[in-house]
Amino acid sequence: MANLQNILYKVHLQEVNGATNIEVKDVQIDSRKVSAGSLFVAVRGTVADGHNFITTAIEKGAIAIVCEELPLMLLENITYIKVSNTSEAVAYIAHNFYDEPSAKLKLVGVTGTNGKTTIATLLFKLFAQLGYTCGLLSTVQNQISNQVLPSTHTTPDAVSLNSLLKQMVEAGCTYVFMESSSHAIHQHRITGLKFTGAIFSNITHDHLDYHKTFDEYIRVKKSFFDDLPSSAFAISNLDDKRGTVMLQNTQAHKYYYSLKNVADFKGKILENALTGLIMLVNDKEVHFRLIGEFNAYNLLAVYGAAVCLGENSDEVLRILSALQGAEGRFDYVISNKQIIGIVDYAHTPDALENVLSTIKKLRKGYEQVITVVGCGGDRDKAKRPVMAQVAAELSDKVILTSDNPRSEDPQEIIDDMLQGLNSAAKRKSKTILDRKEAITTAVEMANKEDIILVAGKGHEKYQDIKGVKHLFDDKAVLQKTFEQLNK
Repeated sequence: MANLQNILYKVHLQEVNGATNIEVKDVQIDSRKVSAGSLFVAVRGTVADGHNFITTAIEKGAIAIVCEELPLMLLENITYIKVSNTSEAVAYIAHNFYDEPSAKLKLVGVTGTNGKTTIATLLFKLFAQLGYTCGLLSTVQNQISNQVLPSTHTTPDAVSLNSLLKQMVEAGCTYVFMESSSHAIHQHRITGLKFTGAIFSNITHDHLDYHKTFDEYIRVKKSFFDDLPSSAFAISNLDDKRGTVMLQNTQAHKYYYSLKNVADFKGKILENALTGLIMLVNDKEVHFRLIGEFNAYNLLAVYGAAVCLGENSDEVLRILSALQGAEGRFDYVISNKQIIGIVDYAHTPDALENVLSTIKKLRKGYEQVITVVGCGGDRDKAKRPVMAQVAAELSDKVILTSDNPRSEDPQEIIDDMLQGLNSAAKRKSKTILDRKEAITTAVEMANKEDIILVAGKGHEKYQDIKGVKHLFDDKAVLQKTFEQLNK
């Protein structure tokens, strides 16, 4: 229970009808979860508008409504609060209702197109091994110390997020590492949170179905750093051409990491192989279990954040050297016939290019690289031909298949991808709509020591088709096919 007047702190009120000195039982943005004593906030979502469910919420027992447009008829026993932006308002309300949990934690946010999950996961694992009780909010999973919770979004909605942070406080967590997606920043899901630090990984072509322009996508990412307090730290990738722009207006203490330039956290790759990376990190030679240049950047970001949080640099490197990354990020299995299968979440042209470029550097030269890749439905269509083009340029053979088609026709998605292929690329490509069949075909095509990349879904354990999530696990399918091939 919380007093309504108290939880409206920092909310920009336009109009209030009814009493505010009342106790509300919980805060809800989903009318289906409303019960007697709830405060219902009518948020305009991308799929539904909460204003259409105000009557339902009241019928289910809501005693207060926060909205951008007041209903035509106001009931006497209900408190109505009008604001200009309910997405922003609910973030402050949730933060207040759950007793400002982020202020009781050292909260570090990670944003960027690629690398968010790996950086956040490595930080969680590192600080757990340093002896701290930690929380993790990521695409793969949410975690409160050893308790694993399923994750439905990269960053949860403001109410769920603050509820999770409160649980983390109660569990004794001192550090929380979270992915901060551009959607979450734009939709005010993280508004009102108190960040100890923030990390920028990189920015490439993604989510333009939502943000419409690349400039807007950059502006949204940058706003995360613009809003940091002077007590926080901000770490950015100096080798990304927007790396310095991201920190241009921040009040936070600025730090940079780099493989190519002089920086606070400087790395140099000495060896990049399937056994891992050997790197110089601020002139100290370290062997890491992670593979690839993109992971070299991720490791530098993690190292930098740990140092900014006051940890001993030698101890940080010692623990980091033994850690493995997040599930579905350059996750590989090897068959008895020495065929290497790699599963990766790469679902942007840049991420796919990173993974295939890494494979190219690791191969001996005579092996085939066979890439199985698709594109998600109801998402940025502009990247589809580019994804196919990147796959064809950096692979010997390509199988275009379904990813998560969602409401779209899988064949139409593949037709969009085919637009990126010239006649030579088409000759080494084939299309197989069924993803399981596509993976099986790739294994059947492979010879000893060939490399199969299954890209796009990574850690996901489902395939979203026409609103139904069917059980599907790229790595499990790959492993089972390898086992059947060995019989």
